[in-house]
Amino acid sequence: MTTAVANKFKVLAKQLLVAEETLIGTSPLTSEDQNLTVEEAYAIQLENIERKVAQGQTIVGKKIGLTSKAMQDLLGVDEPDYGHLLDSMVVENGNAVPKDKVLQPRVEGEIAFVLKEDLKGPNVTTLDVLQATDYILPAIEVVDSRVKDWKIKLEDTIADNASSAFYALGGKPVKIEDVDLELVGMVLLKNGKLVNTGVGAAALGNPAQCVAWLANRLADFDIPLRKGEVILSGALSAAVDAEEGDTFTARFAHLGEVSIHF
Repeated sequence: MTTAVANKFKVLAKQLLVAEETLIGTSPLTSEDQNLTVEEAYAIQLENIERKVAQGQTIVGKKIGLTSKAMQDLLGVDEPDYGHLLDSMVVENGNAVPKDKVLQPRVEGEIAFVLKEDLKGPNVTTLDVLQATDYILPAIEVVDSRVKDWKIKLEDTIADNASSAFYALGGKPVKIEDVDLELVGMVLLKNGKLVNTGVGAAALGNPAQCVAWLANRLADFDIPLRKGEVILSGALSAAVDAEEGDTFTARFAHLGEVSIHF
């Protein structure tokens, strides 16, 4: 990587970081650099993750986004994307999302995998994921975009850590062999009213397949999924806008429920 390219990544990463810190949405990175590639966007993401780790935050897992056909069609892509989970992004079940840390939040319900052994691609299969999983949990992810009005392309959301913000885990640990992941149903409630439903098969046909995709994609960067990491496997339904005062609950068959409020 040339010095000029490295400096470009630093400038674009800083643009996202300033938006996150000031809560003032930025213009899309793709409007600043229309030739920005997916690989460059991941480099920008990693620039900010490394900066936060240097400041004392810890990587505790990964998230997978764009697992539904509808979202892929919306952004004109044919594969998911991923971001990093940091310890600063954890919200305890039933607790509040810090309102001074989000710009334009949306809520998704998904299944979280907790690993009991490392997974490293290439050639990781769904069976490998099942064998490497310690347990699964119901999860709520709060997605947010540092790009004003969510006017994003694929490269924008990747650079912006896959538009991640916070997540909460609930329920009790469930062994993966005790459920049929494809058939796990979910309902998402906003202020006690049903706003979305979903099923495990909505995430690439099987949430475990999403985790396998991630392990294989990360092999391109020589990064493994680590024992003990939390992997958010992808939304089971569309994201729902959140405003101050809202309470969200995601209920999953066989897994229990998780809730947060704003």
